[in-house]
Amino acid sequence: MEVLLYIIIASFLISAGALIGVFTFSMQEEKLEKILIFMVSLSAGALMGGAFLHLLPEASEKLEDASVYGTVLFSFIIFFFVEKLLHWRHCHKGRCAVHTFGYMNLFGDAVHNFIDGLIISATFMTDIRLGVVTTFAVALHEIPQEIGDFGVLLYAGFTKQKALAANFMVAITVIIGGIVGYFLSFQIESFQAYLLPFAAGGFIYIAASDLMPEIRKEKNLNKSLLSFCIFLAGIAIMFLVKTIH
Repeated sequence: MEVLLYIIIASFLISAGALIGVFTFSMQEEKLEKILIFMVSLSAGALMGGAFLHLLPEASEKLEDASVYGTVLFSFIIFFFVEKLLHWRHCHKGRCAVHTFGYMNLFGDAVHNFIDGLIISATFMTDIRLGVVTTFAVALHEIPQEIGDFGVLLYAGFTKQKALAANFMVAITVIIGGIVGYFLSFQIESFQAYLLPFAAGGFIYIAASDLMPEIRKEKNLNKSLLSFCIFLAGIAIMFLVKTIH
């Protein structure tokens, strides 16, 4: 039950990220963009490091190589399919085009958050420290996403209060996913083991197809180099955690 408590706390912290819109809405757009590009860089590095330094090595200890790589590929395809199906697009700027209206955007986020909960559950049940690292990586990714989602809902016609409330309610599905993952791991054999490469595939997809293209849009040479260094710092953080682990 101690592990379940860790899962619930970690999931709740991720859910609380939905309230980040309160703090970012009052910021000037130029300042917000300066912060976000570096946050996105750190997130991309942390997700890549989490996938290749933590999740995949852990999965390889529990499954055959063919199962690990097959699950990673399957996960990558699933994330791509869901993105196309639900028109997911994590916009990382304060203002972005309305690419999906209100409730469709919320539905897509609910599915995404539920999967995040499953991933957090699987990693905490593998090792508490791995769970903490994964929560860190997911949180870094969620903050830019929540800022983007907040802006999308405002453009879709939501009031500030309604957008914040809706974002937070949808974010609670992270907690539901964490609890469901915890109990399913006792009911379905190898459920936890397969979730690790599935999570890795999702991390790789998010970093490679969503976050890194945002980093590449930066045209200023100094900012680009700094973003790249911060990306490497995200990987380095995961490496340091692994050595401590």
